[in-house]
Amino acid sequence: MRKIIFIGRSESGKTTLTQAMKGKKLTYHKTQYINHYDVIIDTPGEYAETKELAGSLAVYSAEADVVGLLMSSTEPFSLYPPNVTSCANREVVGIVTKCDHWAGDPEQAAEWLRLAGCKKIFMTSSFTGEGITDIISYLKEEHEVLPWETVKAQYDKLGYGEGNNDDQMNINGVVV
Repeated sequence: MRKIIFIGRSESGKTTLTQAMKGKKLTYHKTQYINHYDVIIDTPGEYAETKELAGSLAVYSAEADVVGLLMSSTEPFSLYPPNVTSCANREVVGIVTKCDHWAGDPEQAAEWLRLAGCKKIFMTSSFTGEGITDIISYLKEEHEVLPWETVKAQYDKLGYGEGNNDDQMNINGVVV
């Protein structure tokens, strides 16, 4: 899998998204330093908010294949200046978090990420699971087979049809 670094303001949902992508229980955990997981680099929000620390994000992004700019749907403003992605020497994607929040405006957050230069935008909710598999599938290398692809292949072998929509792909309570 390609490695992604999550960059965003404090409380934008970077650590929660990391927990959701790893299939862990969602618990509040304030990121104090840069954490390396298998394919995820989780950064503290203060690094993006403070110019003295922002340079270290550029250093750590060299270890990633993809830069993920995160923005909560509840943000009242954008942290990112217009066209900031042109500064990166990696592919940059936008990730809107907290899409299920009652006070959120996911479309506004997505528009701010487009203004920052993100061409690909993922709409996510760590609590409902929306968009999590989309990010994981996006990070997948050509030769890799993801767990839900294996389950789908087994499902198809049983002769239940192609299983193209989510209703057909609900196996043991897991939508694949």
